[in-house]
Amino acid sequence: MNDRCEDEIQLRRTRRQGAGRPKKALTSAPARIPRIARLMALAIKFQEMVDRGEVRDYADLARLGYVTRARITQIMNLLNLAPDIQGELLSGASDASSHWLTERHIRSVSSALYWSDQRTRFKAKRKSAGAPSRH
Repeated sequence: MNDRCEDEIQLRRTRRQGAGRPKKALTSAPARIPRIARLMALAIKFQEMVDRGEVRDYADLARLGYVTRARITQIMNLLNLAPDIQGELLSGASDASSHWLTERHIRSVSSALYWSDQRTRFKAKRKSAGAPSRH
């Protein structure tokens, strides 16, 4: 008894499709999330990891992420922003107008101690960059 089954299958390749490469889907690429929104979300995630005891401190985060402790501090300082500014950074992730905002802009905002001063700086940065105002 022969356990082998042989059938002929004809394969056709289009000129554009090379061997082993799947055809690309015709869907459009998803909207790009601004870097500052991703960093804000990362800071929140990192703080949750510290709070749960998954990592001991920011130095552990730096070692795990192969970045300097100074860089972790820059990211974690985003948590010092007023809650409404944090929310705007996160919710602005799908908003095309949020692409004007860079981390450098936000660092100068978060260096203010009082939330009222942060809000004033944030509005000024938005206005100077020509971004549409909210509220």
